[in-house]
Amino acid sequence: MMDEGLRFRLLGPMQVLRDGAELHIYASRELAILASLVLNAGRVVSVDRLIETVWAGSAPRSARRQIAICVSRLRRILGAGAIETSSPGYLIRPAPDSVDWLQFRALVARSRSEVAGKNREEAVRLLREALALWRGNPFEDIRGLRYDVARMEESRLEAAEACLELEIELGQHHQVIPELLALVAEHPFRERVRALLMLAHYRAGRRADALRTYQETRRYLRDQIGLEPGPALRHLHEQILRDESSLMRQSVPRAAMVVPSQLPPRVVPFVGRGEEMAALDAVLRPDPEVALPGTTVLSGPVGVGKTALALQWAHDRADWFPDGHLFADLDEAEPAVVLDRFLRALGVPRADLPADRAEKVALFRSWTARRRLVVVLDRARDAAQVLPLLPGGANCRVIVTSTNPLDELVARQGAHREFVRPLATEAARELADLLVGAVEAQAVTDLLAHSFGNPLRLRMGAARMRSRARSVTTWPG
Repeated sequence: MMDEGLRFRLLGPMQVLRDGAELHIYASRELAILASLVLNAGRVVSVDRLIETVWAGSAPRSARRQIAICVSRLRRILGAGAIETSSPGYLIRPAPDSVDWLQFRALVARSRSEVAGKNREEAVRLLREALALWRGNPFEDIRGLRYDVARMEESRLEAAEACLELEIELGQHHQVIPELLALVAEHPFRERVRALLMLAHYRAGRRADALRTYQETRRYLRDQIGLEPGPALRHLHEQILRDESSLMRQSVPRAAMVVPSQLPPRVVPFVGRGEEMAALDAVLRPDPEVALPGTTVLSGPVGVGKTALALQWAHDRADWFPDGHLFADLDEAEPAVVLDRFLRALGVPRADLPADRAEKVALFRSWTARRRLVVVLDRARDAAQVLPLLPGGANCRVIVTSTNPLDELVARQGAHREFVRPLATEAARELADLLVGAVEAQAVTDLLAHSFGNPLRLRMGAARMRSRARSVTTWPG
């Protein structure tokens, strides 16, 4: 068992404390191993991954033995029960409040919940508390953790952007300008930071500074990488040129948080599909620590229950997506129309919807970049319909239903695919019994025989049986 007095500080030069006193770990290999284990707290880290962390592609033949020696030394420093052996590697289980990185993530998650509840002041307080945990750059001398460092830095920047945006919405545009100027200097390619600086300047009555920021951004991007600013930044520039009144009401390109709830009702009764629901849980759970496909395709013949499965899962897991639930029937509308509906549902004023389809796509992805949304796209004909409707957030999830296997979506987007099959015999009989009620057993057997486990055929057949039974009981005579 791990010593309760141990504390791990990762958001800056790494420190390990016991009861407030720092434990000095000087060996770089031990530090790299411990850092990897704490970053993956509660999960097994394989020996192979630890070897890559320590030697970054140039490991000696004795690497496995050296890892074991380093772990033994760490156990002597931290305590025998601190690091567990668990195939195929090692595991550490620190308390969440003993690791500043875990504290940071928890505070950011709580801030999102406060935003969803429209308590922006509390969200800002939580984000400022989270950002105050950072003491510098983590793991500067550990090459094998460079991707983890990039992920952590991206989380810090996203939290800073979210905090500054909320503060602008709360009317603190004057106060945030110095911090935004520093962020632009530190991260000149982040257009989101430049957009916030332009908005803060504009709201502070410094329209010329806002326009100058855009011109400097445009010149920098063209000189450095040969690109023009993105659609969202260009749209903001045009709004400032026109002095649009909406700029004084809400931030751009993202509006104050609106939480859409567009899911149609569940299809009832719903039976079976336990394996399919578990598979959707596994691939659609939002987890910033694990790279998961953002899109899942439910493919199968007409009437097999794809839509019912998608809606059942989305309703059951609605609390995983506090920023909203979007739905579109693609058999009835083209992507450009659906984009307009989605953007309005997310809070975009109708007057601010761009006419150009590419700009609609860019705006939708900008406004969903940091949200946790589930999007259900029903009855898609092909991948071309789906691609413009994929949100931009890493924690957004999309379920697409289609009779087409959508191979292109799987190939181009790495989408996961589940083939939905007819109901098993027991589940089909359970559904039939629920649908038809008390009728003779032979009628139910005939219904099952003609439906072949297809839920739509079962429902249609059951509806006809009920209609016939009603007409017999009500016929005069």
